[in-house]
Amino acid sequence: MKLLTGIETRVLNVGTLISSGLIRPMRPDHLVRIGRLYLTWGPTPALGYLAASFTRPDDTALIDELGALTFAEVNRRTNALAHALADDGIGEGDRVAVMCRNHRGFVDATVALSKLGAHCLYLNTSFAGPQISDVVKREDASAIVYDQEFTDLVADAAEGRKTYVAWEEVDGDDDDAIEIDDSLEHLIRRGDPSDPVPPGEPGRTVILTSGTTGTPKGATRQSPTSVEPAAALLSKIPLHEGEVTMIAAPLFHAWGFAHFVLGILFGSTLVLRRRFDPEQTLAATAEHRASALVVVPVMLQRILELPEDVRDRYDLRALRVIAVSGSALPGPLATATMDAFGDIVYNLYGSTEVAWATIATPEDLRAAPGSAGQPPRGTIVKLYDDEGREVPQGDTGRIFVGNEMMFEGYTGGGSKEVINGLMATGDVGHFDRGGRLHVDGRDDDMIVSGGENVFPGEVEDLLSGHKGVADVAVFGIDDEKFGQRLKAAVVKRKGQTVTEKQLKDYVKANLAAYKVPREIQFVDELPRTATGKILKRELV
Repeated sequence: MKLLTGIETRVLNVGTLISSGLIRPMRPDHLVRIGRLYLTWGPTPALGYLAASFTRPDDTALIDELGALTFAEVNRRTNALAHALADDGIGEGDRVAVMCRNHRGFVDATVALSKLGAHCLYLNTSFAGPQISDVVKREDASAIVYDQEFTDLVADAAEGRKTYVAWEEVDGDDDDAIEIDDSLEHLIRRGDPSDPVPPGEPGRTVILTSGTTGTPKGATRQSPTSVEPAAALLSKIPLHEGEVTMIAAPLFHAWGFAHFVLGILFGSTLVLRRRFDPEQTLAATAEHRASALVVVPVMLQRILELPEDVRDRYDLRALRVIAVSGSALPGPLATATMDAFGDIVYNLYGSTEVAWATIATPEDLRAAPGSAGQPPRGTIVKLYDDEGREVPQGDTGRIFVGNEMMFEGYTGGGSKEVINGLMATGDVGHFDRGGRLHVDGRDDDMIVSGGENVFPGEVEDLLSGHKGVADVAVFGIDDEKFGQRLKAAVVKRKGQTVTEKQLKDYVKANLAAYKVPREIQFVDELPRTATGKILKRELV
């Protein structure tokens, strides 16, 4: 593959931005005002809504269970909230924890804190109380914004900190959705809706790692200083300015948050629902004629488990992009999704630390269903062995990535390993002859059984394609004779009958004998994080 020069990359990026509608004719006075805002606010969520309040004030910015808000309304709400929070002592440089599901409260808090120059710390809505307390204490948060349903969970962490309710649970048909004094709605009603004074330094975003292999760490990321990262994504995923995007993936996760930021940049209408339900997701996507649906793989799995006649009730002809990330996308699931909805699936592989590494287009997923695709423009991916040497084509190695969106380091100190300016993802993989990356598993997931190296991902991908398997996880457990032995936890597909022997024979017929699980346990459900990653430590 030919490497592009910096000038060639910029020229291609400009072309991509024009075709996506991000670069378009605009009134001269609007251009001047946006330029001034950019110099004052920098590339932040605050800038996005301040600019949209006069370039597209009456366009719909978001739709949630409470209804629709225009860009002008979101700007006024977040101005008022910023002033009210400032009056309450929240200011530039303060860290504020945000534990919200997908709704306007998440947007209000994020944009208002951006206008104050405060730092947002996003908490996983699946965290237990002790985890919340540990993270909030470690990150030295001065306040917590949370949905009322999490009141008991944040109680310990809230001691000595300011607290604000983002979403109140209301029984019946009460029109007064939020009436408590420490709610965001109460603060918005009493706050000054005029534009606040810009902070000296922009606030930062702290997104927590998934914690599947240990305690979640805070990963700090600054806002991008240019539109080059957006152009890199758009070179693979054909999103367009002014479209409607249904974000089903959690906004607190890097994948959902990325599309929230893209939505600000694009002037998109964001459709949000607090809890994922497969049929309701299709219904909302159809009702609002969304052209993009943002999900994690397990959500696709749940959607495909719906009866075909249920899926067919919803007119999804406006849907052009199903954007998937957050955990591994099994090849059979990618193929089944495209068979059901058309060749519109785009799978992004990355991590909280490196942002993205590769993106698989529908063409990639048809040619090599289990692949993670190829790097977008401006991204470098290389595979190194344990000695830091680049591995030959086709060999498995540790995945290292370089792009403009790599994180700055963990808030508690430390970072990921770096070789030649490229950062480790923590995974291992290989490139096929078409230049597509295949992720074989975590670099610490490798199982050594009887002297043979086995990566669970290959076995999981195969088993997920069996007609009797709805979900599967493969992992190693200690064995006196072999050191480790392979074990699989399998969720049977509804209406299908399958035995342990049948699955072992299936693996043996398709993979080397040492990759056959020595034990297969049937379970009702696999433990997962909110973003769909399997918690293998709980299975072990």
